[in-house]
Amino acid sequence: MSSSLALPASFPRTLRVEWLLLLVAAIWGGSYSAAKVATDQVPVLQFLFLRFGLTFVLLLPALRGLAVPRWRAALAGTSLLGANLLAIYLCETFGVSLTTASNAAFLISLCVAFTPLCEWGLLGQKPTGTVLAAAALSLAGAGLLAFQHGGGGAGWSWGDALMVAAALLRGVMVCLTRRVGQRHGLPALTTTAVQMGVMTLGTAGLMAVAPGPGWVPLPTGAGFWGAMAFLVLLCTVLAFFVQNHAVARTSPSRVALLMGSEPLWGALIAVLWLGEQMTWMGWLGGLLIVASAAWVTRPRA
Repeated sequence: MSSSLALPASFPRTLRVEWLLLLVAAIWGGSYSAAKVATDQVPVLQFLFLRFGLTFVLLLPALRGLAVPRWRAALAGTSLLGANLLAIYLCETFGVSLTTASNAAFLISLCVAFTPLCEWGLLGQKPTGTVLAAAALSLAGAGLLAFQHGGGGAGWSWGDALMVAAALLRGVMVCLTRRVGQRHGLPALTTTAVQMGVMTLGTAGLMAVAPGPGWVPLPTGAGFWGAMAFLVLLCTVLAFFVQNHAVARTSPSRVALLMGSEPLWGALIAVLWLGEQMTWMGWLGGLLIVASAAWVTRPRA
């Protein structure tokens, strides 16, 4: 699984990586609809346990990449990434359940603005004016998409706060991934495998102590398992491999900007799959997000 398979070798290496990130953004845009299908049939924690557990089983052979001289330090660093990622998913999943979908889409897009600040604070890399301008353009587009129907909810809620926390954690995540990747040099699939193992254990622990229905019988319908296959194979295995691979080859701010096109893909898939309607304001917001992504993927000297 290599980035050279995605585009011809004549493309600049960095540009190939950024096109792969746009592909991941499109795949993750469909994850909202797939996750909704699955969580309508099983509790949230059980859904997360299944998603990450199945992914970890698939990636077990990749743990051979831990055979490095400083494997304990590498394992500790990637485990920290897994814990951060678990916190993101918990904030997102429960946050969406406690606020409106439009608020969630806008607030999670704040990671585009948070990441350059996290990069500055954690990596000491001051964002350029181009990155800040593209982040502002992407945020404006996400705002138009989210509030195209005059939404925004009835005031601030705990769900809104959880989505802001998830956006901030996303910014921290891409910076930590770059730091850990540069320090230990583990293969991207090995990093993903460790993350999935930590998230599986963490979710199992939460299921054991959290009040609720516990484990319910698994559905047998094709819709549920089709959604799970899409989430495990494309939204988790492929997507996290590409993200871990890309963060070591381009800046965290550029990664966040490209992934910031995710709300647009989510809206397009919702229109085509779920039959949702978008106004002219929503389409304008989508065009602004695409424009910001195109801006950061333009060829550079």
